[in-house]
Amino acid sequence: MRKLSIGFSPCPNDTFIFDAMIHQKIDTEGLSFEPIMADVEELNEMAFTGKLDVTKLSFHAFAYCLDDYLLLHAGAALGNGVGPLLISNKKIDEKYLAQATVAIPGQYTTANLLLGLAYPRIQSKIPMLFSDVEDAVLAGAVDAGVIIHENRFTYEEKGLIKIKDLGAYWEEFSGHPIPLGGIAVRRSMDHALQKKINRILRRSLEYAFANTDDVLPFVKDFAQEMDPEVMLKHIGLYVNEFTLDLGTQGRDAIDFMLSYGRKIGTLPKSENPVFL
Repeated sequence: MRKLSIGFSPCPNDTFIFDAMIHQKIDTEGLSFEPIMADVEELNEMAFTGKLDVTKLSFHAFAYCLDDYLLLHAGAALGNGVGPLLISNKKIDEKYLAQATVAIPGQYTTANLLLGLAYPRIQSKIPMLFSDVEDAVLAGAVDAGVIIHENRFTYEEKGLIKIKDLGAYWEEFSGHPIPLGGIAVRRSMDHALQKKINRILRRSLEYAFANTDDVLPFVKDFAQEMDPEVMLKHIGLYVNEFTLDLGTQGRDAIDFMLSYGRKIGTLPKSENPVFL
């Protein structure tokens, strides 16, 4: 059995997707997968060095990895109403934001890309682990912060204020769903192997949809401090029809983000094909 390394985050949407394939609950067609679990920005950094055979990564980071990776059709986090939020503990106008210090969940996250597109004049950005952003804002260590993942469901109860929904901004500007992150495989792999991994990944997600009670213990193992209701909302928000298959609409959304970023000089140019 051939073993491949696979990187994904401990967030509920990822553990939900990958449980069946890493635990051999489905037909993996002669492959086994060694999980490497890390925060998405750590995964982005690993992708820059080509460390992993298969990996979740931000679409922002993916733009810098096109020499080494290409995108699978299954496994993506993409949709409507799923984008990052810019929050603060006080009202802030756009003029003040240019001088504000803003916590971001990693330099190469799509959240930071969207912040830069919405507010290109912000200069002082402080990268930190996504789960630390809320506390940094509450403590006054930063003026504002960009939150992702489950923090979307908790910031209001902590007294924080939404300054801008960066996902809604992108949807209105682009006319497309928001591409957040996807699953990439080494470009150097045999094409048949790349297609096999995509089949297995889709099969793993189909298993999770059909056998949710069997998958949830693994999800809960890595979401121990998360309220169960928040955990299920998290999965419901980020795992959708685009996760099964990007389809034409999903591929168009990703192409638009990459093309626009290249056009304005925010993302590097590449002639490599994007998709499997």
